[in-house]
Amino acid sequence: MTGVDAIEKAKLIDRATPADRLILETLLDQYESSRRFSGQHKIERKVQVSVSRLFPQYLDHADYETFAAVNEAIITLERQDLIIVKRDRARICQSIRLNLDILALAYRYLDRTPKKDIQSALADLLTRYQGQTDVLDRFCLSQLERIAANKSVAYFSDDLAEFEQILIAVAALHQVRTETFTRDFSVRVFKDSKAFDRISSKVVNLLFEFGDFPEKDQVLTSLNLVKNPTYVHFKGAGVLVLRGQRIDLSVLSGDIALSAAVLPDIESITATGGEVMTVENLTSFHLASGAGRLLIYLGGFHNQVRRDFIAKVQAQNPQATYCHFGDIDAGGFQILQHLRRQTGIDFRPWKMDLATLQQFAAYARPLTDNDRKRLEALLETEFSAVIRYMLEHNIKLEQEAVDHR
Repeated sequence: MTGVDAIEKAKLIDRATPADRLILETLLDQYESSRRFSGQHKIERKVQVSVSRLFPQYLDHADYETFAAVNEAIITLERQDLIIVKRDRARICQSIRLNLDILALAYRYLDRTPKKDIQSALADLLTRYQGQTDVLDRFCLSQLERIAANKSVAYFSDDLAEFEQILIAVAALHQVRTETFTRDFSVRVFKDSKAFDRISSKVVNLLFEFGDFPEKDQVLTSLNLVKNPTYVHFKGAGVLVLRGQRIDLSVLSGDIALSAAVLPDIESITATGGEVMTVENLTSFHLASGAGRLLIYLGGFHNQVRRDFIAKVQAQNPQATYCHFGDIDAGGFQILQHLRRQTGIDFRPWKMDLATLQQFAAYARPLTDNDRKRLEALLETEFSAVIRYMLEHNIKLEQEAVDHR
């Protein structure tokens, strides 16, 4: 049958019934997942399905209604030459084979877009966004390889428009240089204040999988996308000059916090004790003593605002000692590693070693399966000794349980 004949014949086809659709969708799914479809198989295998497997009640003599409906659907498709049917001597349908000579008509019958067209459109999008950021480069390359192997594309849910929005968002997030509210970002990028919310979970998952983010729940914050302004908390042995006003932090009974908007007004900050310590969790930051050191609350996974503040401190105090106090768990170790990479400062771990874990083991918690996987991935790092002990004794320790002096 020629292409013209197929189009003319398609005009005579009525809308598919549920049974028609199930038969044809199953056959096309099987064809599109086959090696023949991807060109990896030299032998032309038939694309077929057993009728009794597709309709288990077909051979139930007590269910004549199903038997008749299935036969009617099969005959309808057979008359259109979309399928080839094998019957036994009693004219009972045994198997149904897809007619590969008129595939275009089968897709038209179901109003279904051929997988090759979808793959081509996806490949065009991935090629267009490849290289725009390191994350997109890794993601796009990996998905192009999946397409070549006839595998599904991650974060694609049969909606090309949504998929492109995900790629646009990932690219745009890496261009955000100052703290930006989520709705403002959505309006600026999509001209719709709610558009980003609809895809944010997929964007975060993609960034976490292909980027360098120890904690998934802080991915957007680390890229300067926030729902509320970020404040940098700090205290201890330091002197701050803010718009000509000198503030001796050591005489205060607690910490001070400056919003991102005020940070550019800092003229100087001096670590008078010669030591700067970042602290992962807020409770530990409040409990930790600031005697002899300048303490900076990191907020778990640090964002650009806090990194900029740390960079300003380091630029004005290059001779100071820099250390980090975090949880003795996979997240704590990863946060320290990321802090070093992002700031270029060689932070030393403080009370994140085996001796500390053993000293406060009474307050330890058991590991989860995910904890074990993350720790095993860090076995070849400087934390190997404490990690091996953690895995062997099935424990981890939050920094709140540690003596903060």
